[in-house]
Amino acid sequence: MNELHLETSPYLLQHANNPVHWKAWNEKSLAEAKATNKLIIISIGYSSCHWCHVMEHESFENDEVAAVMNTHFINIKIDREERPDIDAVYMKAVQVMTGRGGWPMNVVALPDGRPIWGGTYFRKNDWINSLEKLQEIYTQNPETIYDYAQQLHEGLQSISVIPKTETASDFNFDVLETLLEKWQKSFDWDFGGMARAPKFMMPTNYEFLLRYGYQTQNQNLLDFTNLTLTKMAYGGLFDTVDGGFSRYSVDMKWHVPHFEKMLYDNGQLVALYANAYKLTQNPLYKEVIEKTLFFVEKEWLTAEGSFYSALDADSLNAENHLEEGAFYVWTKEALQKLISEDFDLFSEVFNINEFGHWEHGNYVLIQNESLATIAEKQNMPLETLAQKKKTWEQKLYTEREKRSKPRLDDKCLTSWNAIMSKGFVEAYKALGDSKYLDIALQNAHFITKKLWSTEGHLFRTYKNGTRGAAEQSAAKATINAYLEDYAQVIQAFISLYEVTLDEQWLQNAKQLTDYCFDHFYDANAEFFSFTSKTDEALITAYFEVEDNVIPAANSVMAGNLFQLGIYFNNRYYESIAKQMVQNIIPTIDYPSAFSNWLKVLLNYSEQNKELAICGEKALDYLIQINQKYLPNIIVAGTVNNTKLPFLESRFVENQTLFYLCQNKTCDLPSIDFQEIIKEITINS
Repeated sequence: MNELHLETSPYLLQHANNPVHWKAWNEKSLAEAKATNKLIIISIGYSSCHWCHVMEHESFENDEVAAVMNTHFINIKIDREERPDIDAVYMKAVQVMTGRGGWPMNVVALPDGRPIWGGTYFRKNDWINSLEKLQEIYTQNPETIYDYAQQLHEGLQSISVIPKTETASDFNFDVLETLLEKWQKSFDWDFGGMARAPKFMMPTNYEFLLRYGYQTQNQNLLDFTNLTLTKMAYGGLFDTVDGGFSRYSVDMKWHVPHFEKMLYDNGQLVALYANAYKLTQNPLYKEVIEKTLFFVEKEWLTAEGSFYSALDADSLNAENHLEEGAFYVWTKEALQKLISEDFDLFSEVFNINEFGHWEHGNYVLIQNESLATIAEKQNMPLETLAQKKKTWEQKLYTEREKRSKPRLDDKCLTSWNAIMSKGFVEAYKALGDSKYLDIALQNAHFITKKLWSTEGHLFRTYKNGTRGAAEQSAAKATINAYLEDYAQVIQAFISLYEVTLDEQWLQNAKQLTDYCFDHFYDANAEFFSFTSKTDEALITAYFEVEDNVIPAANSVMAGNLFQLGIYFNNRYYESIAKQMVQNIIPTIDYPSAFSNWLKVLLNYSEQNKELAICGEKALDYLIQINQKYLPNIIVAGTVNNTKLPFLESRFVENQTLFYLCQNKTCDLPSIDFQEIIKEITINS
């Protein structure tokens, strides 16, 4: 029987009525595979995945397919967002076997979990034929399968080992120039991003390029980063009507998105645009931040202060059938009716022409020129055009709200919540809107109260059912958290300290860091394992070190340890962070896959400094400092006496003192704020 009705994951519940006898990944299911000596089908996806829905409709809802699967296999369905550990291990196996990966991901494994075959999306007949052939070989010639499984398993174990750098040394920053020279060959100077399709936003790439361009005063890199952020913001990928970014663009010009919206993308992009706004004061970036956070608050923020995970790519069309992008696209006729006499101008702004056409008479709104350029060509004031654009978008929003909305993934994931919380903090720094800080604090309190157990560990996921209070009694946190969750929560708590100077957030961050050392750190590997030592081991160990659409858990931890090491004068934290970076840097071939590590590496440059603000007006000055782009400055402060090691004995009554330090060696305190700003601003 299908057992997924017992689960809380929206993705698993989507499959609860399939004729396939799906089970969840648990001890009972795995024990049954061993007891019956059946092969395991491990099928992994997520709720907003378009091709996951397609394969479900074509195969998993089909009785003929279900008969083959139910007769010969133990069928396990996994939500990759709940179990990124399982997903990572089997994804690596699929990549080794096929040379590529993606979702849905489907793997056949031995009863002990070792993979023997796999791939991504399969058409119905290909899926049936492959399963029948595998079962035939397993029955008639099992030695062949067991030999292959052992070879593949040994290969997976070998690639999970990260080389060590045995001797500590000072960093050679020349490696950055070498890596950037290679990386720049892939830059798309027409539309930004990398010169390939599909195009993923990869926020950590542009966080690094922005910082490195700023610190080295490399205008070429700054121009490229701003080109990328501008083109992403012009529409298609960015929902100019209601805010928020889709997951990626299927084309080179950021036009036609894969329409699902993910919390983790939007949290990171808000932070990125906030940093870019600090440096450029570009009003387009401010618009992106404000629209995106309005969308997040409206669609994903719960009464408890948590954030939901995603909106689906698919929604019901006019014929009441699920269709990718149906909620977002427009026909020319519909736009003409809504915009009426302004339609020609609207068409010039949003390209209701060949450039903006998608398919089947549908348009995805996209700009390819700035409003200033269009206003000049039209011989009209920029303010007039900007106001018209707002009016048009409000009309479109009102009309679009009448449509059937994309399906909501209403689970709350700890790491994604922390990423979004940090996004709100960074927006508060850049724009000064206290509402953003209030929401970040609300979310942080949710994490401490609902996702942090009394035993000291975090949970991975929280499911409440609805936004209303009526079902809150049914809410529950489940699944032991992964390193990703700890790393992102620690980072979010540090960011809250940076704007509030409330040391409790630092103490919380330190407590979770110490828990990570006890339960995740592998002294032999010199990295943190993705899964806790208290969890049942998978077929191979997994150390997440490659930065992807979310930065690697280990690179985030390295940055956390560097910063906490300064605040708490903790030499152990500092030594582990440095060793992690030293181990990784020599292995880097493609810098785009290690950009957050490269950003951590910049912490060791001569430009990195620490600033302590001590005095009654510390928070007032902190607000002004946080509005500036100062990625190479670690800020601390207090409005009274404190025992925090970095600040201890630096508070003096009735004065506000500024201590500028490097490697914890500080200049004499200053009372001249403008002089301090001059000293910490690179291009002053």
